[in-house]
Amino acid sequence: MADIRLLDVRDAPLSLDEVFEAVRDPSAGGIALFVGTVRTVDEDREVQQLSYSAHPSVLDRLRDVAERIAAEINVVALAAVHRVGDLAIGDLAVVVAISAQHRQEAFEAGRRLIDDLKSEVPIWKHQTYTSGDATWVHAD
Repeated sequence: MADIRLLDVRDAPLSLDEVFEAVRDPSAGGIALFVGTVRTVDEDREVQQLSYSAHPSVLDRLRDVAERIAAEINVVALAAVHRVGDLAIGDLAVVVAISAQHRQEAFEAGRRLIDDLKSEVPIWKHQTYTSGDATWVHAD
């Protein structure tokens, strides 16, 4: 089973270097890194800002997702960090990394990690548009 080296949800800016370093390993031939950022447009509407909120069970659910992927895909290590609180356009919202002996497993596990995180981990975003209206959206 892969080594789950870093899982966290934070209200401070995220570090690409921290997540990348967490999965570095001499036995890994490749590292897949995904970075989600706050974009200016969502579904043809101009975004002004957003805020992420998380349920108190967020770390337990994130660990469940990570453990499942580590058990199903042959990888060396994985890490995932998600931001909560108020974010501005361009801020890092989520960073996930996977190291594996080969790129195929790293890419596959990285995609599964971000997709399952977004669909199963209780993190939501409150998005405010330049028009002044706002909406709650499950973290995309």
